[in-house]
Amino acid sequence: MGMTISEKILAKAAGRETLHADDIVWVNIDKAMMDDILGPRVEIADNLKKMGAKVWDPDKVVIISDHYTPPANIKQANIVKFTREWAAENGIRAYYEFAGPCHQVMMDKGHALPGTVVVATDSHTTTYGAVACFSTGIGSTEMSGVLATGQTWMKVPQTIHINWNGTLPKFVMAKDISLRTIKELGHAGATYKAMEYTGDTIRSMIMDERMCLTNMAVEAGAKAGMIGFDRITAGYLKEKFGITEDFSQYNSDPDAVFCRELDFQAEALVPQVACPHEVDNVFDITDVDDVQVDQVYIGSCTGGRYNDLKAAAELLRGKCVDSRIRVLVSPASKDIYNQCMRDGILETLSDAGCTILGSTCGACLGVHSGNIGDQEVCVSTTNRNFLGRMGSKSSGVYLTSPLTAAATALTGRLTDPREMMEGA
Repeated sequence: MGMTISEKILAKAAGRETLHADDIVWVNIDKAMMDDILGPRVEIADNLKKMGAKVWDPDKVVIISDHYTPPANIKQANIVKFTREWAAENGIRAYYEFAGPCHQVMMDKGHALPGTVVVATDSHTTTYGAVACFSTGIGSTEMSGVLATGQTWMKVPQTIHINWNGTLPKFVMAKDISLRTIKELGHAGATYKAMEYTGDTIRSMIMDERMCLTNMAVEAGAKAGMIGFDRITAGYLKEKFGITEDFSQYNSDPDAVFCRELDFQAEALVPQVACPHEVDNVFDITDVDDVQVDQVYIGSCTGGRYNDLKAAAELLRGKCVDSRIRVLVSPASKDIYNQCMRDGILETLSDAGCTILGSTCGACLGVHSGNIGDQEVCVSTTNRNFLGRMGSKSSGVYLTSPLTAAATALTGRLTDPREMMEGA
């Protein structure tokens, strides 16, 4: 019996020839990442002291201050200060601040590679599965054990095989694929399972789009989101990091066993919208009643990558956003910010009336820079629309692709980007 990608990676990490779903094993961790909001200050530092333990390998630990940067108040400033100082005291050289949301930074800096196991104290760690890395979020108690020993136990997840075939229509993006898939599975339909995306639609996708899919896997409850190694992965690794190694073994075998198979045709997909207040409350945009909007947010580790901002800029070029609303843009990392600035993308967005923010998690979490007020509505490219997620508990967040968000910015109401077909 063959193995899935997840089974192969975890078998390697456990020093085993074979593993299969539901096996429980101890695995060696290749990289452990913490952020400021759920980092050493939350039990972890105290737990290590109580155990009398030191960080097992400082070179395998990454710490990224992103949620509270720039700090909006003294409490946030002190949390970042503690995180920064703890990293230095423990010899953590891979410390980043003002570099952007942690998941994009992990990818930008090459901390997640094919065939490795990465754990982090943030649920959207599933992002790194875009490069055939088994990556998953863990809690602070479990991270304490990882930092002390370099290991943790895992139950090998069953895998849901998700096939998307065909060519995506114009103005439809990976975010639409993600939302449609989550609608099918439900917010808990992939709990403690791996979601493996396959099919010719996926094989034709650039890495920016693949990262959106794996980032959102946790919104269906998934333990991991996986895409096999292929020519796109190889090209990405070579261009970004000069890595030319062949990782093609990190694909599921033809006789691998999956717990569920889903099949979709890309040509049938239209822009999707996740309506308040659940990520699986998804509809075709044509089935959503007229929604007046107060704010549009294009950014985050889900919808703020280079391709996202480029697509939004191309739609907004030479136009002006609706004067009644606020349009905020936050590149997914400082590296992406700089690339967009060099290529004129930020200038195009600014000229259209958008406000360019630094690279941060602030607006996505409603902790600073972009909170929405009572009864306000935001159309967002982020990954969650939970009650109060971006501000007031009486507000509402609609999740869309960057193209749908950009189209909405022009009209001030939730807008199908295909309405811009003639002018795009």
